[in-house]
This record gives sequence, C-alpha cells and structure tokens, in this order.
Amino acid sequence: MKLTNHYAKLDPHLCQSADPFMVSDPKLLLWNDALAKQLNLQSLEPDQRADYFSGQLNLPGSKPVACAYAGHQFGHFNPQLGDGRAHLLGEVHTDSGTFELQLKGSGQTPYSRNGDGLCALAPALREYLMSEAMYHLGVPTSRCLAVVSTGDEVMREKPLPGAIVTRVAASHIRVGTFEYFAARGQMDVVKNLADFVIERHYPELRKSEDIYLDLLQAVIQKQINLINHWLRVGFIHGVMNTDNTLLSGETIDFGPCAMLGVYHPATVYSSIDRRGRYAFGQQAQIMQWNMARLAECLLPLINSDEKKALQQAESLIKAIPEQQSKEFVAMMNRKLGFDSAVFNQSWINDFLKRLQTKQLDYTALFIALTEDVTKPTEDDELKNQLGDLYRQWRQQVGKADLPSVEKTMRQHNPLVIPRNHAVEKVLSAAVEDNDLNPFKTFLQVLQSPYQAIEHTERFQQPAPEYDAGYQTFCGT
Repeated sequence: MKLTNHYAKLDPHLCQSADPFMVSDPKLLLWNDALAKQLNLQSLEPDQRADYFSGQLNLPGSKPVACAYAGHQFGHFNPQLGDGRAHLLGEVHTDSGTFELQLKGSGQTPYSRNGDGLCALAPALREYLMSEAMYHLGVPTSRCLAVVSTGDEVMREKPLPGAIVTRVAASHIRVGTFEYFAARGQMDVVKNLADFVIERHYPELRKSEDIYLDLLQAVIQKQINLINHWLRVGFIHGVMNTDNTLLSGETIDFGPCAMLGVYHPATVYSSIDRRGRYAFGQQAQIMQWNMARLAECLLPLINSDEKKALQQAESLIKAIPEQQSKEFVAMMNRKLGFDSAVFNQSWINDFLKRLQTKQLDYTALFIALTEDVTKPTEDDELKNQLGDLYRQWRQQVGKADLPSVEKTMRQHNPLVIPRNHAVEKVLSAAVEDNDLNPFKTFLQVLQSPYQAIEHTERFQQPAPEYDAGYQTFCGT
C-alpha cells in the first residue's frame, strides 16, 4: 500500500505543505476495521496505527498538505478559509474507488487564522459516531477510520483532552474550493479543479459536449439526493456553508449536527445558527443557494458568452425546487410503504403538518406505522394522532401487497437513530469518566439501524422534554 496525492500535484495553488504537530502520547482509541479492510489498510501493524494516524509517522507515499478554500458562511463570503486544523495525507486506490485520508485536529497549518489547529476528544468521537451512523443509515457521507488521543490538552472554555480523527472521503473538494480561485480570477485553476472533479467523480461526462454545464447538473443531482436522504432520516446538518458542501455529494462536518426528534421544520439545534438559516426544513432551499454559488464559479467555463452562460446556469438552478420536490415526494412515499407515488405533495404536506401540530416524534411515528401494516384493525393511538390521514393511509395499504409495503417501510425507516441525548450521554462517559464502553455499545447499535439487535431498544426512546434547550457546537 502506497499513498498518492494527485490533488496536490494538480496545481501548486491548491494547497501548501504542512506537517502535523508532534503529540505527547498517541493512543489508538477507535479503529474502523471494516473501513480499513475496504481501504486495504488492515495490514498496518496495530502498534503503529496510533503513530500513523496522529501524524507522528508518514504512511508510505504520504506528503501531508493543507488545502485552500473559501466559503459563504451563513450567507457572508469569507475569501480565506482553508484547512486550519487538517492535513490531507493522500489517496488510497481500491477496487471500489479512490479515497482521501485526512487528519483532523492535527495542528496548525498556513490557513489556521490564529486558531490552535487542535481538536478535543468529544468532537472527534462525535464525528466518528455520527459519520458511521449516517453510513449505515444509507446516507452518502465521509467516514472515520480512527480516533487517536494525543495525551495533550486542548484549551477551550476549560482544558480538554485532545484527539485526532482520520476522515475518509472520495475527495475533499468543496464549493468553497471553487469560490477561492474564482474570487481571485484564477480561472485556469478553476478549470483544473473542474476537470479533476469530472475525472474523479463524474467520468461519464468526459465526452460531453457541454461538459461544465453537465458537471453543474451532475453535482446538483447529487445534492438533491443527499438532502432527501437527510430529510428521510431526520438529519440536521447545522452549518450548510459552501465550504461544507462537497462536490462528491457526501456529508461532511459533524460539528453542530443533530437529529430531529419531534417533527418541526423550523428545528435548529446549532448554537451559532441564531436565525434558523440551516433549520431542518430549510436544507433544500440552502442547497439550491449553495448550487447557485457553484454555478457562478463555473460561468466562464460553461460558455464564453457571459449572457448565454448565465441563462444556461440559471435554468438548472431554477429547476432545482421542482426536481427536489418530486424526489422528496417519492422518498416520503417509500417511507409510507409505496414504491410509486400513491400520495401527492399536498397529502404529504398535510401529513407532516399533522405531525407538527400533534408534536409527534418523526422516527417513532414511522416505526409505529411500519408495525401497523399487518394489524387487522386500526390502532386507536395512531387514529388519534393522525386522524383521517391514518385511515387514508390504511386504505391504500389495504389495496397493496402487504409484505411489499412492510418491506419497503423497513428498508427506509430506521429503528434507531443517533438521538441527541444518547449521543451526549456516551460522549460524556467517554470524556468525563474515561469509559468508552457505552460509546462502543451505541456504535454497534447504530451500525444496524434497520434491524433490532441486542441493546437497540435502549437507544430508541425520545429525549426527556423532547430535546428542549438542546444545543450543539462546532467544536473548533
């Protein structure tokens, strides 16, 4: 196994060489054995893994770099962001594709902007737990290979134990990466980036006549798919800035993320999202906004005639709501048991409004409906909760093949999600009590979200007081 870094070699402006910090006492806390096998890394000596994935030793072929990018943060453009606490180690090539390895919390880089470049243990564990949960829920996502404790303290409001997490993604190219160079008028770099993204993620476009317009459309489609997966499982990203929007269509950055409990589209848990810009029900609109920012970067590549380029790009951006809505309706029908559009947008809107009015738990309600499919009579509690909508759903179920309906619902409605209070509880045990066992038990349950296993029931209960007052933080 030898790492390469085609991205770093693509253009000297894309990144800068940067070595991870030396740490006092690296210890491997978590190792993702299944992911390691996928990456052909399982042969690494166990006693060297902590050193490799804290940056004390370089993997063969690795030349760590920090990558440049900009970004719109809560709607405001910041032209100079970049990897302030991350080091891209390089790429692993496997039978299932190319994957990048990145250390996070590994020290200062040329883009640190006065930050310490470090990561506390709790955010590192959170990223590992949430990304694994998302992966097993079937949501496109970056993943984590390892968490290493550093033996050093990280100063936030108080001293905290430090850690480094190894993130794995198909690539780490963001909308903000394109913005960084487009804002500087470096369109040669933008073109190199676009060509690289096509080669890495969309090779089917290589012979396209309108290759950069088709690239925009392909990225839009990936984002529509991603957002509808988030809406399916109740995921709230919390910080959908353009620097957290990957061209690969994977979920990235699990700092202020949270899971929806009681259904309400205005749900926000991020401490920094004071105006609800990234609320649960806003995520599709923000995705469209982010895609418009990408389109702006690509305009000179789409057509040399600025007016024509704008018209072509605008047509794709304006079409997003209708396409996203269509796929949202299809997704919600699958949650309700149907592979075809039995229920239209209006009915689904009424259904979700009923959940909101009755303050029903999103995940628990769909579990209850799934269990109801094979019951011979109506359930009084569901009838009270959903009213006529429940009877209408039962009527449609009665006309369908019951095993097929039940199978579809069980495939699209998880029995367990990483509920916020459960996440906080296992993180507290790990950090405050130095006990990783609750974390590992929860992780095992989350790796089987559609099938009940030992301990599943322990983690199914909604939070006391329905997460009232709960907040998440970015962890920087």
